[in-house]
Amino acid sequence: MAAIPALDPEAEPSMDVILVGSSELSSPVSHGEGRDLIAYEVKVNQRNIEDICLCCGSLQVHTKHPLFEGGICAPCKDKFLDALFLYDDDGYQSYCSICCSGETLLICGNPDCTRCYCFECVDSLVGPGTSGKVHAMSNWVCFLCLPFSRSGLLQRRRKWRSQLKAFYDRESESPLEMFETVPVWRREPVRVLTLFEDIKKELTSLGFLESGSDPGQLKHLDDVTDTVRKDVEEWGPFDLLYGATPPLGHTCDHPPSWYLFQFHRLLQYARPGAGSPRPFFWMFVDNLVLNKEDQDVASRFLEMEPTTIPDVRGGSLQNAVRVWSNIPAIRSSRQWALVSEEELSLLTQNRQSSKLAAKWPTKLVKNCFLPLREYFKYFSTELTSSL
Repeated sequence: MAAIPALDPEAEPSMDVILVGSSELSSPVSHGEGRDLIAYEVKVNQRNIEDICLCCGSLQVHTKHPLFEGGICAPCKDKFLDALFLYDDDGYQSYCSICCSGETLLICGNPDCTRCYCFECVDSLVGPGTSGKVHAMSNWVCFLCLPFSRSGLLQRRRKWRSQLKAFYDRESESPLEMFETVPVWRREPVRVLTLFEDIKKELTSLGFLESGSDPGQLKHLDDVTDTVRKDVEEWGPFDLLYGATPPLGHTCDHPPSWYLFQFHRLLQYARPGAGSPRPFFWMFVDNLVLNKEDQDVASRFLEMEPTTIPDVRGGSLQNAVRVWSNIPAIRSSRQWALVSEEELSLLTQNRQSSKLAAKWPTKLVKNCFLPLREYFKYFSTELTSSL
């Protein structure tokens, strides 16, 4: 197949690609041979590409692929739901935006885009050898950013952002409040309200806040006892509400459940009204200080079960937190190592017997904010995993 002009390094000498490493997520289905037959089925057998899974080439299509014209089978759909909003420490998505898998990945050179594409998808759907030509470029723009919508067999869906939201609303087994991603030119700086723990340093390091920027972009409250709805409405509106229980060993004037109830109260004040055009996200973090009864109350009030985010180093559990949030991908089990309740209980006992106060959990939750890049403006910054 002849190369698409926009993907030809001679036609677009200023375009290039950055190669990122290999993915650890293995595909649940056999991609190779089936995916190589997609072009044959479409061009020779005249099969509609909507009847073929773009991810693996299966003819057992479950529904439409949300980003590109084509189908997606049930196993690939589940993987897509799990992996699309997972990000690496460099700020780019962890897996291919087409198949949510892939070995070596090509990343978009548009500074406002975080999407990646695997060699296999590019060669199968755009044309054999295209990945090599893209790799030779200096600043390649991806298939969701290009001004034209078709590249070989790869056809970008119209209004793909709303298609993606509809896909999640329809296909997720335990649907969350899901917002339509926002085009780059419509994104505005994020407005944050933090309770009990200040996360300005972390948001700044991820590029969401400029150092020395207007403090009105982030409002931090240590004590919210006297805070009423009118206060929050005057300070806001807000796009992100964050709160956390104090770590074990920290002196505090309130029982652990107080932080949960105050967070839930202010969450009701901070939520935008019905029909608001801007997304609204929230996160509540428990430093393993809530007892089982309090955790059940939190799940009932926040209308979801928590996700445990562990810090495992050298094969041992160093730290962990429980998180309730509507930020995409936080509930994905693929992102976190599995930790048993026994391990968490032992960790809590060790903390209680230690004389050193535990640190606030920002290092564990920092990268959970990366999916917000799909919704809010962020400023150029060199991402690091250290604090």
